[in-house]
Amino acid sequence: PITPTTKHGNKYIILLTDVLSKFVITKAVRDCTASTAAQFLTEEVILKYGTPKCILTDNGTHFTATMMTELFKKIGITHLYSTPYHPMTNGQIERFNATMDAKIAALSNEKRTNWDEQLPFVTFNYNTTIHKTTGQIPFELIYGRSPILPFDQQQPLVTLSQDPEYKSKLNQYLLTLTEQTKVKILEQQRKYKDRYDRYRTDPTYKVDDLVLIKTLNKRNKFDIRYEGPFKITQQIGRKTFIVQHIKKHTLIRQVTIDVLIPLYERKYMD
Repeated sequence: PITPTTKHGNKYIILLTDVLSKFVITKAVRDCTASTAAQFLTEEVILKYGTPKCILTDNGTHFTATMMTELFKKIGITHLYSTPYHPMTNGQIERFNATMDAKIAALSNEKRTNWDEQLPFVTFNYNTTIHKTTGQIPFELIYGRSPILPFDQQQPLVTLSQDPEYKSKLNQYLLTLTEQTKVKILEQQRKYKDRYDRYRTDPTYKVDDLVLIKTLNKRNKFDIRYEGPFKITQQIGRKTFIVQHIKKHTLIRQVTIDVLIPLYERKYMD
C-alpha cells in the first residue's frame, strides 16, 4: 500500500497501459481486491474504450482470483501473466511509476495526503506528452486528434466538418500513425537491447568523489528517492565506503556501492 493513506481512504493505484500507444489509465483505490480490479476494468476501460483483446498482468492474487478469471472468460479477453520483474513486460509500468511519483510529490501537499487528487492531472500530463519510445502523443494515437489543453487558444465559433470522406481520412491517418509507432517501438527495443548487451561495468569510486545515496527506508511512496550530496572520505573494502555529507559534516555513513549514484560537478568555462 501507498503511505500515507489519503483523506478519501485510498491506498493503492491501479493502472493499465496500452502497449502500442502508451496511453495510461489510472485510478486511486482503497484496496487491491479482485472486486476492485474487476470494477476498474469494467468502468474505466471497457465502458470507455471498448474491450481489449488481451491483457498482460502480474501474478497478484487480485488478477488470479476466480472472479477475474470468469470475467476474462465471459467477455473474451485473453489473459497473460508476466514473469516477475521481467524488464520487457514490466518496464512500461515502471517508467510511468517513476514519472508519476516525482510529479505527484511536486503537486501534493506537505503531508502527501492528497496524492489521489493529483493523480488525474499527472495522468493527463503523461498522456498528452510526446512519448520517447514512440515519438507520438498517446492521446493522439487513441483519439485521432491533438489534445485541446485548458490554456489553448479557442475559436469563438464551433464549426462542424461536412467532409463526406472524413471517416476514411481519419482511419487512414490513424493507420499511418499506428504503423509509424510500431516502427518506432521496434527501433527503441533494438536500441535498448544493444545498450543492455554492451559490456556493462559498475561505476568506480574513489576518495573525494561526490555521490548521492538511494533512500532505502522511505516513509511513503512520494518521499525523495536520493539523499545528499555526500563525499567519499574512505574506502574500507572493494564495495564499501565511508561518506560524509558535504554540508552536514556530522552526518557520516558506511555504505555499499549498490546504493551510490555518481554526482558530477558542472564545469564552467571562463
